[in-house]
Amino acid sequence: MAHSVEETDLDKEKQLDEVQVSSNNEFTPEFEYSQAEERALLRKQDLTILPLCAAIYFLCYLDRSNIGNARILNSSTRNDMQTETHSTQYQFNIALMVFLVAYAIFEVPSNILLKKLRPSRWIAFLMFSWGAITMGLGGVQSFHALAAVRFILGASEAGLFPGLVYYLTFWYKSDERSVRVASILASATLAGAFGGAIAYGIGHMNGASGLSAWRWLFIIEGAPSCLSSLFVLFFLPDYPEEHLNGREREIALARLKVEGSKRHHRSMTWQDAKTTLTDWRLYGHYLIYFGVSVPFGSLSLFTPSITAGLGYKDLRAQLMSVPPYAVAYVTQIVVSWSADRFNARGIHCAVFALIGAVGFIALVTLPVDAYQHRYGCLILASAGSFAGVPSMLGWLSSNVYSTASVGLAIAINVSFGGGIAQIIGVWIYKKEEAARGYPTGHWTNAAMLLMVAAGAAGLRVWYGYKNRKLLRESNGQEVRLFRL
Repeated sequence: MAHSVEETDLDKEKQLDEVQVSSNNEFTPEFEYSQAEERALLRKQDLTILPLCAAIYFLCYLDRSNIGNARILNSSTRNDMQTETHSTQYQFNIALMVFLVAYAIFEVPSNILLKKLRPSRWIAFLMFSWGAITMGLGGVQSFHALAAVRFILGASEAGLFPGLVYYLTFWYKSDERSVRVASILASATLAGAFGGAIAYGIGHMNGASGLSAWRWLFIIEGAPSCLSSLFVLFFLPDYPEEHLNGREREIALARLKVEGSKRHHRSMTWQDAKTTLTDWRLYGHYLIYFGVSVPFGSLSLFTPSITAGLGYKDLRAQLMSVPPYAVAYVTQIVVSWSADRFNARGIHCAVFALIGAVGFIALVTLPVDAYQHRYGCLILASAGSFAGVPSMLGWLSSNVYSTASVGLAIAINVSFGGGIAQIIGVWIYKKEEAARGYPTGHWTNAAMLLMVAAGAAGLRVWYGYKNRKLLRESNGQEVRLFRL
């Protein structure tokens, strides 16, 4: 059976891996196991790893995106965050942007530290840091303090998502990753849904103990991250060869002999970095992730503002930000499962990016006062924007072979998207365009998703061509193929 791998000169890495593993007696090439045993192992790993990782990212995204809720929370009484920090529209957007600048800068070094310091320790440290910093946001009094704290928050959160994606490569084969990434990433959409509901409830605490509701929002949502970091430190397993025992350990190592990242692989060298940075095919992946991150990021920050422009006011706008995220949550899970199941990540990414683009175009072209129809289009646009993100990450990690390279490639990919691309998202929803339905934001997101659709389809065609070429040149030998 053919498997996925990039067409590079990494055979040396593979040979080194086989020698190291063999010398450590961690598995033998002839080791056999049944499908039932493999399914049982996967279930155990899923129950051990995925709920914890999803909960970690849920708290991270809640602490990251709650500024969108705080911005308009109780704005009718001028107790919102923007008013009380004496920030102009432009200054508040700067505060949003500096978070993303830090996010882009610190992602790559964070992924390197994750392997050096062990996942449980590094992730627990990041988690405690961003929780404490989020609580600190509840005390800012000026734009300058807001911008400074947001930059530090971006630095502390930067390493989590690429770190979790990298972490999964130590536990799962390439055709198992997208749906697992989706289960983690979907917790972000769940956080968006819960964030609106939580903000609605906390909005009624305005003035409690002399604090505005938006300050309570940061304090209440930051505290669980601090407390949960201790649980992560002691209960997040680092690597399968350390966490598992007996036959389960042998099965895990045999399964991941070819496709998984390895704890015992050397840390990144300059040659690894050069090889990854000059693999131009990877820039196609970075480009489509960049494109999808603009709507992904802008919606995470501005969905409450967009719903406020659809006829829903104040606390009601917070509540109506929930359904778009709820639909996106289900869509992400289903699309990611299907993409892995049918080895069709490129097609799924292209189709749902096109659906999202249609949703944004309809938001602009419908009459401004067609509130219900435009709200339905917002749900469609949100689902299309979020649906392909896990498959894109699974697609990239499946087509990068060495442990060192996959960590760097994922970090660069998320840095392009999670940092640089989302800076664009900060500026496209202009407050002065609210009465016109935010045309700049919707048109920009539509254009980005159309680019994603074209890019994903192009990558799918190119990988298909390379696979056919590999098969023609194999002379009947088993070859590893790119994932599609």
